[in-house]
Amino acid sequence: MKILITGASSGLGAEFARQYASKENELILLARREEKLLKLQKELQYRCKKITLIVADVRDFKLLQEKIDAIGSVDMVILNAGISLGHSGDIPTILEFKNLYDVNLLANHAILEVLLPKLREQGSGKIVFISSLASLFSMPSSKAYSSSKRALNAYAEGIRYKYAPYGIKVITILPGFIKSELTDKNEFAMPFLLGTEEGVGRMKKAIDKGREFYAFPLRFYLIIRFFNLLPSALSQRIVNYLNA
Repeated sequence: MKILITGASSGLGAEFARQYASKENELILLARREEKLLKLQKELQYRCKKITLIVADVRDFKLLQEKIDAIGSVDMVILNAGISLGHSGDIPTILEFKNLYDVNLLANHAILEVLLPKLREQGSGKIVFISSLASLFSMPSSKAYSSSKRALNAYAEGIRYKYAPYGIKVITILPGFIKSELTDKNEFAMPFLLGTEEGVGRMKKAIDKGREFYAFPLRFYLIIRFFNLLPSALSQRIVNYLNA
């Protein structure tokens, strides 16, 4: 299986590479930090059929699309690259907001604009969107990140409906807190925090089973679903308490 993984130089992306590394799989690892990619390639090269590195900043859409076009079609793409602004109460600048949306949302479309015609032609493929439980509920301190992931959910849904008739499977995964460079920024106690290997292992199982939607940990997901059912006045009081 030929697998493209974005944001592959560290964290969840690097762990996806480790867990999919096998003699049956060809990995294409995309990230902007070449040194980390080379280190990961050296670690996995004897476990994989083949490893190809793509060094690119996903915000450079023109270069990104050129490099994606050069790899041909794939059997699966794991759209993992993402950033956050931390959990500051400050209002993000427009440049910060744009930068986050470029990475978390628009880069995914830039990749799929190139890949989708190829997947449609071959009549198969998996597209995996790594979203977040934060997409289901937006704290005041994470409005940019949460809104970008909620937009990603909507985008994935549209792609799923459009391309299902062509044998293309779309999977949206909403993880809670998993140890990574992204969550290392957080200076608060993260509920139900999972280790990187365990968190990615759960996602891999869902991907391999072809689940269209997977939100976890289940208890955290159910708490958020319950919270969203509360009267707005009560939820406002709870958010004010938590935000304080």
